[in-house]
Amino acid sequence: MAGTSNPEALVPLFKLSKVLNQGPDANIGGVVDQAGRRVSLYGTINDFPSLLILERAPFPTAENYLASVPATLAAIKNLGANDIYSWYLANSSGNGEAHQLADLKINLIHPCTETHLKKYSKQGVRFVTETPEIYANHIKPYMQAKREAGRLNWVFNIIEGVKEAEDVIYRTPLGRDGDEGFLLLPDLNWDRKTVEALHLLCLVERRDIWSLRDLKKKHIPWLQHMRAKLLEATCNKYPDLEPDQLKLYVHYQPTYYHFHIHIVHVALEAGATQATGKAVGLESIMETLNAMDGDDEAGMDRVSMSYMLGEAGELWIQVFESIKNGAKSRA
Repeated sequence: MAGTSNPEALVPLFKLSKVLNQGPDANIGGVVDQAGRRVSLYGTINDFPSLLILERAPFPTAENYLASVPATLAAIKNLGANDIYSWYLANSSGNGEAHQLADLKINLIHPCTETHLKKYSKQGVRFVTETPEIYANHIKPYMQAKREAGRLNWVFNIIEGVKEAEDVIYRTPLGRDGDEGFLLLPDLNWDRKTVEALHLLCLVERRDIWSLRDLKKKHIPWLQHMRAKLLEATCNKYPDLEPDQLKLYVHYQPTYYHFHIHIVHVALEAGATQATGKAVGLESIMETLNAMDGDDEAGMDRVSMSYMLGEAGELWIQVFESIKNGAKSRA
């Protein structure tokens, strides 16, 4: 059996087979981790293929921790000095308060699939433009195939309270609010402590919207209501926050085809998940829809969308590379 009733016990069992990606050019799905704070490792746990992603965690803000750091640094090495400025490398794994606090964020995928390996391996990046025609003829059928293959069962399990109920930090009673029903849970990349790094995920209950491509002018009131409810729920959960300290966006292409909204603190460093060509602001979507000609059925499926793809990903191989090679053969 791959799983365990004690998740903490899995990580020490990881046996490294190879490093998939590391260093300042590490990427996930073709998106570069320029800060070099992440490494992706492939190996096994109890003979099951597994992925271990290690990432430097944000600094805690506790004063007792910060006060202990300078005295507990080890292997301090000066890299240079100029007038009043000096810079160093050091090891922070010494004793004391600094040693007691976690400084690594760990994601484990166990067991993992070939798709996971491609996503987390080093790969080239392409910038593509998805026209309305490409969406209708290629992308929408691809989305439908993924949904019909059961790729969203884990999402529906969360929405219905079957799985990960302990991670949900807020939810409307299932079925009570109709299309405006939703739940909030922490994004996997948030440490759940640093408010300035807050990153929440909203899963909507309705299942008729797969991505922002399904949004139409008739959905503007729904988006406005959802925005207000998400800001209210987040600020009620974290009373030190105010609505203008939060921003809401969706991804395109999303990782999975059930509409979900990201809620992040405005001070969160804009990494790969907020990059241009990946994150689309909720307000921008509403403005685009509002400015469209046509009736209430006019929607985001009528515009071209540009974004980045990894060369090992299915969308590049199955759709855009084929389109590119077809255009070359006709030239």
